[in-house]
Amino acid sequence: MAKSGGSKFSKAQYLKWYESMLLMRKFEEKCGQLYIQQKFGGFCHLYIGQEAVVAGTISACTKDDKHITAYRDHAHPLGLGMHPKFVMAELYGKATGCSKGKGGSMHMFDKELNMMGGHGIVGAQIPMGAGIAFAEKYKGTKNVAFCSFGDGAARQGALHETFNMAMTWKLPVIFIIENNNYAMGTSVQRTTNVTDLSKMGDSYEMPSESVDGMTVEAVHEAIARACDHARKGNGPTLLDIRTYRYKGHSMSDPQKYRTKEEVKNWQNQDPIDKVLDTIIKNKYATEKQIEAIQDRVKALVDESVEFAENSPLPDPSELYKDVYMQEDYPYVTE
Repeated sequence: MAKSGGSKFSKAQYLKWYESMLLMRKFEEKCGQLYIQQKFGGFCHLYIGQEAVVAGTISACTKDDKHITAYRDHAHPLGLGMHPKFVMAELYGKATGCSKGKGGSMHMFDKELNMMGGHGIVGAQIPMGAGIAFAEKYKGTKNVAFCSFGDGAARQGALHETFNMAMTWKLPVIFIIENNNYAMGTSVQRTTNVTDLSKMGDSYEMPSESVDGMTVEAVHEAIARACDHARKGNGPTLLDIRTYRYKGHSMSDPQKYRTKEEVKNWQNQDPIDKVLDTIIKNKYATEKQIEAIQDRVKALVDESVEFAENSPLPDPSELYKDVYMQEDYPYVTE
């Protein structure tokens, strides 16, 4: 694909990044509005500010790779290509949601897209991510498992057991710390004297690096290197991707643990603005074409809300489905 302006990446890639990240941003902004209006309940964790992490990961992977993450998980399925109406319907607890309305905000799944779920238990996805990678190695594929978790989850003991096994067995897993500086309201500096989280891989001789998570190109390049390493049978990589969430930990977070100046400083590094600046600088799109992308994203978000509003709630009988499989476990009765 043709490239111009001295960039490593094509015009098409920049336009795709922009539209994908803008969809994540506008979808999450709408979620915040709807939550305040009490259109749906439960916990709601927004990904605003962190979009480059998902966008750069997905542009560097293949469609057969697997993805597992934590409960801040709306952007991951959107980046993988899920229509936002199925994410919105899941937030509403509707039968048409990607998890049939049973998971809500924190449990987005899609088998066809290899989205192995958002997980509500802090750090639970870390050993599961290694397990997914083990299955791929056992089957002899070249697929990679991407296991994303926050800087808070990095303190779970299961991480160390997982890192040890992943390196011992050379599992094709990329551990992504979505390091947004805060475990709920507790800063990285208050949880450890080793603030460079990439060093957590040193004890296991795991290849590790810190990455600028506010720059999608940097994320893509780091993920591409880690993928090449894993597909050659060399095992896992740890990426400390340094990003920032512009909103609170959840919708109920008053954010009193950080200053407005700190937030503003990170907002000046907005990853979507950076991509748009590159598009404009290199004349990859006219003003009219950019507006068309923005209109398309707005229409998708509006369609998603309408779809969720008009979708049915799950039938009560769904309580007994997807829990046990009668065929596999004949000793389980209704």
